[in-house]
Amino acid sequence: MRFQGKISEWNDDKGYGFVEPNGGGERTFIHIKSFKSRIRRPANGDLVIYEVEKDNRQRNNAVNVSFPHDKPLSKKAGSSNISLLWPLLFISSMCALTLFQQIPVLLLILYISMSIITFIAYAIDKQAAKNNHWRTQESTLHLLALFGGWPGALSAQQMLRHKSAKVEFRQVFWVTVVLNLLLLCWLIMTDKGRAIINTVTTQIIYLIAPWV
Repeated sequence: MRFQGKISEWNDDKGYGFVEPNGGGERTFIHIKSFKSRIRRPANGDLVIYEVEKDNRQRNNAVNVSFPHDKPLSKKAGSSNISLLWPLLFISSMCALTLFQQIPVLLLILYISMSIITFIAYAIDKQAAKNNHWRTQESTLHLLALFGGWPGALSAQQMLRHKSAKVEFRQVFWVTVVLNLLLLCWLIMTDKGRAIINTVTTQIIYLIAPWV
């Protein structure tokens, strides 16, 4: 039997909430995975059509959930692959510039290291969201992206499906990407920027030389 109801207490970070049937009755637990098609993210107040099943503890769960007026969108099979292509192209370009000695290897190491750290941070935050543990602040994720970890952040958003549908977060994320790329261009294309890179590289070599 199919019901129509309204979503309430929706927690978008954790991907679940409750649906209250039209006309009154017992509210039902609803999870993001219960939606037949991921046309868009649910929100408080959305009308949905659903069926009810019992779980192992005999609790009501909404299944086969859909939005009443949304038409299925043709999903581009390569959309995720295209998003993952940008980090790969960027890192490949950095490798080529390093190989032809256009930029110091320090910059390449920085981007790869920060990307790995950022990807791990996203994975930890996603796991924390699932288990209702302490979350990583969004400002921390944005700072990691700003400081060179945005290729890892973009990869995590697509591969882990984390923070990929939150509009406000994505808007700030792309601002950090643009700012980081502008800073990178300034560092490698201006005399002052190259002087800063050379100074920092020299200082790092000086610090690590005794340990090598």
